[in-house]
Amino acid sequence: MATAIISVGSNLGEKHRNCRRGIRDLDALPTTAVTRRSRFYRTSPVDFSDQDWFVNAAVEIRTVLGPFDLLEALLAIQARHGGKQSVHRFGPRHLDMDLVFFDDRILRSDRLTIPHPRMDKRRFVLQPVCDIDPGIVHPVFRKTVAQLLADLADDAQEIMEIQ
Repeated sequence: MATAIISVGSNLGEKHRNCRRGIRDLDALPTTAVTRRSRFYRTSPVDFSDQDWFVNAAVEIRTVLGPFDLLEALLAIQARHGGKQSVHRFGPRHLDMDLVFFDDRILRSDRLTIPHPRMDKRRFVLQPVCDIDPGIVHPVFRKTVAQLLADLADDAQEIMEIQ
């Protein structure tokens, strides 16, 4: 069994509901179980700012799937919930699910990079991952996610816990 961290986000439609449904579908896979969840956050868009704010969260899962099979499962869940709707790379979407960590593996391919290549620059990823476990060590940077969050200099990335 492997442990993976998945980032979940939405900024179209019923955002909070979209995220909860994506997490539910992930937990319903016969090969996967959600073991921990972060709080939900309202977050400002990053890289493409001309869009609505997001709802973001993170989950920890245990799975028998390998990284590429897990990626396919995440893409299928996204597609079932409207997938990525934008022509812009970081644009609006009903549901986005990104594989952030897969155990302590480092993987670089045309289809998948683990750890997620931009996670260290994303408050909307780091804060929810810290809710799950601030002591997770990034296998490339050799820093905990709490250290990466503390080092993040971009104060323009607004984040608010959803009550």
